[in-house]
Amino acid sequence: MRKIVKQSWKLEDAKARFSEVVRRARSEGPQRVTVRGRDSVVIISVEELERLTKAEPRKPLVDFMESLALKEFDLEREADYGRDVEL
Repeated sequence: MRKIVKQSWKLEDAKARFSEVVRRARSEGPQRVTVRGRDSVVIISVEELERLTKAEPRKPLVDFMESLALKEFDLEREADYGRDVEL
């Protein structure tokens, strides 16, 4: 597991030393960039982005429905024979 370093850069410093910011994002972890003293963006490596946005494998619909554990719910309903309509 990679150690997370909370490095913060002022925008002007990040622009002037962008290569170093990118290198550190890849080797040390996320790099924060501030604008007017407030956190604005975080620069992360592609590997970190992929780890954070990794989608879970999709289940077939039947497996998904069975995983909802709906057995405890009463899903029965009364027979519906429609309604009488005068034409």
